[in-house]
Amino acid sequence: MSEKKEPSIWHGFKAFLMRGNVVDLAVAVVIGAAFTNIVNSVVKGLINPLVGAIGTTNLDNYKSCLSESCKGNHGIQLLWGSVLGATLSFVITAAVVYFLMVLPMAKYLARVEARRKAREGTHEVIEVTELEVLKQIRDELVAQRAAGRNGR
Repeated sequence: MSEKKEPSIWHGFKAFLMRGNVVDLAVAVVIGAAFTNIVNSVVKGLINPLVGAIGTTNLDNYKSCLSESCKGNHGIQLLWGSVLGATLSFVITAAVVYFLMVLPMAKYLARVEARRKAREGTHEVIEVTELEVLKQIRDELVAQRAAGRNGR
């Protein structure tokens, strides 16, 4: 009796790593981490000084006190400046990803799809034209045969 050999854990892990989507995901994570540094620099170097024109240059300094006394780290503080900074970072990241990556890729894929459909449409027209020519040839041959039989 032959037994089927089950793949080892190592072979399964290797197959998992070699899938294309796992590699793509790893590349995206690495690029995303590097991109985060750029966005944080834009927020700290450009956005914070612009906000600082009205108040402080560090968004983390914006906070509200819910208790009667908020000296130092005592009391209940809402650090809404940190939330604002994180929100701005997210919006900037989302805008850059959308306008520099998603939108151009969507337009490119739409052009490729339009070209493919145009090629398919041309191919169908050629096939229909060839079919019509073949029908005409058949009809001519049938007509010639009929004329040949009638003429004898």
